[in-house]
Amino acid sequence: MQTSQVLDVIGSLVSHLKTFSAKLPELVPMSVVPGGVKPAPEAVEVYEQAVSRFRQQNSAPAYRRLNEPLIESLEAFESGWMLKAVQALLMTLDQIELMQNEKTVLLSRAEEGRLRDYRNALHKILPGSQPELEGSGRGLC
Repeated sequence: MQTSQVLDVIGSLVSHLKTFSAKLPELVPMSVVPGGVKPAPEAVEVYEQAVSRFRQQNSAPAYRRLNEPLIESLEAFESGWMLKAVQALLMTLDQIELMQNEKTVLLSRAEEGRLRDYRNALHKILPGSQPELEGSGRGLC
């Protein structure tokens, strides 16, 4: 499996998360939906197929460490826990950057750009990414 193929899978998963998060209401009290808002079974199936495709094509030992965070992302997505799914994909991106720093994999400039784009897209899904919430999450001053 080539790095570009790995990034294709991650890009597909990021796209699914963006699509699903766009359908969520702005604010949902946890008392109303304590288990999260679950995606449609069809969306879960597509997400699961992308993760399965990665696991089946993954013959390179360098990429095996990505299996766990991708499965965590799938399980979180399936359960409706958007933030956990995003965090697991961010961990996957961190692993790829670590592998690049260790010289386990080589990324072209274009692939590094894709990695940045995916990270930015995931950060936009997280709460606090809206300008009206600027400064949130930093604790009390």
